[in-house]
Amino acid sequence: MIDLKGKVAVVFGLANKRSIAYSVAQKLAEAGATVVLSYQTERLKTEAEELLKDLGQTGTGLAFQCDVSRDEEIDALFTKIAAAFPKIDILIHSVAFAPADAIKNDFLLTAREDFRIAHDVSVYSLIALARGAAPLMTDGGAILTLTYYGAEKVFPNYNVMGVAKAALESTVRYLAASLGSKNIRVNAISAGPIKTLAARGIGDFSQILSAVTARAPLHRNVEQIEVGNTALFLCSPLASGITGEITFVDCGFNITGI
Repeated sequence: MIDLKGKVAVVFGLANKRSIAYSVAQKLAEAGATVVLSYQTERLKTEAEELLKDLGQTGTGLAFQCDVSRDEEIDALFTKIAAAFPKIDILIHSVAFAPADAIKNDFLLTAREDFRIAHDVSVYSLIALARGAAPLMTDGGAILTLTYYGAEKVFPNYNVMGVAKAALESTVRYLAASLGSKNIRVNAISAGPIKTLAARGIGDFSQILSAVTARAPLHRNVEQIEVGNTALFLCSPLASGITGEITFVDCGFNITGI
């Protein structure tokens, strides 16, 4: 059994109980970690605090506001975390966004500003958060982000987000090289398609789910808790020799051809 008692995990991108980040935070909390949540705007504060209660973190976990596209808010967040905890051990980055037009329109029509926004929020935020977290990871640590197979293969109605995920996966490797000397590991989970709030923005998403069921060796779609289990492993001492890796949790869909 993995024991994370005494560890502090900071989670970005936990929107609701149906989000992948919730399953990750749930498994970390069950293992004994203290969870710190980030919410984007003041109107989401109450929901974040309710999620902490659901995670059994009342009186231990904390929630702070942070828009990851604003450096000053990132700096303020880690200043608050440093005041509350002597160190942090785990950083979960479950953040991705692209304007709707850049996802649903033909990729050739991607606007310059939409491309910038997608990469700023979905990719650069990992660099910015890692930079803020690293000085607080005084005993080393684990940084984990979430990606998707659309980084490698073309999926309908994914478009600029696929390009952003490809950049995110490359960022994982470069950050792993940059932070390895500090004993900070950086990895990503490439999760199979899951019915989350974010997935609703992808047209014909049900067709992707059906394709996975038909072609994946396990002939089903992955469940959120399975992603959470893998995240727990990658953030634990059991994965002490793993960094810079993209781990697929997709029922084997990525290994198939036709």
